[in-house]
Amino acid sequence: MSALCVSIHDVAPRTLEACKAIADAVEQVDPAVRLTLLVVPRYHNDASVPPEYVRWIETRLARGDELALHGLTHVDDSPRSASVYGRARRSIYTAGEGEFAALSREEARARIAAGCEWFAQRAWPVAGFVAPAWLTSRGTWEALQDFDFLYTTTLTRFWLLRRGAAAHSGLRAPCVVYSTRSAWRRIASRAWNTALVTASTRSHLVRFGFHPADAGYPGVIAHACALLHTLAAGRTAVTKAAFARSLG
Repeated sequence: MSALCVSIHDVAPRTLEACKAIADAVEQVDPAVRLTLLVVPRYHNDASVPPEYVRWIETRLARGDELALHGLTHVDDSPRSASVYGRARRSIYTAGEGEFAALSREEARARIAAGCEWFAQRAWPVAGFVAPAWLTSRGTWEALQDFDFLYTTTLTRFWLLRRGAAAHSGLRAPCVVYSTRSAWRRIASRAWNTALVTASTRSHLVRFGFHPADAGYPGVIAHACALLHTLAAGRTAVTKAAFARSLG
């Protein structure tokens, strides 16, 4: 099966309107696409859970979408890295949102456990974990062995997970994603993603990752929807959990 997984990152009350707009745009491209919603329980330390947000999430679940744990706060509050590379990776690349980029096993485990408990309180199923900005420290990889997640993802790979077993390799899975923080990034993203889709025709899985900020740029959404239409025409669109189960 040639598969397509479409996700919306940073799903939270604060980003609800943008997430709704993106979900509606995807549905206009192909109503059969089921989304993986990457939910942040306390996005930027906001613990509110308004009724409108709950209703939307539960509507999406009833539709067949999936929820995944996307960190706890989406804020990198670990001590500053000693290396130039580490500082650039955690501040320039992610704008300080790589929450799990530098955590120890104990720190990562505590945050993941708190996120799982938040889902359990609402009886919302959660099958996967995706670190904010896909930045996963060694301690986080170790902590994931203590949980029953089916999968995690990094920028270029899809990883099956099993309790008590370290992840040794991942399936190559290119991800179409846009950077919108400046005009030149938006232009470069379009060119890069067009080339990426063209080069990924033989990939077993292609992922498409939206962020709430994308909704603020009609040109980005239009370009993304055109690429998504191309991908959906030749691939089976599934949630990440469904894809993980298909791999056994």
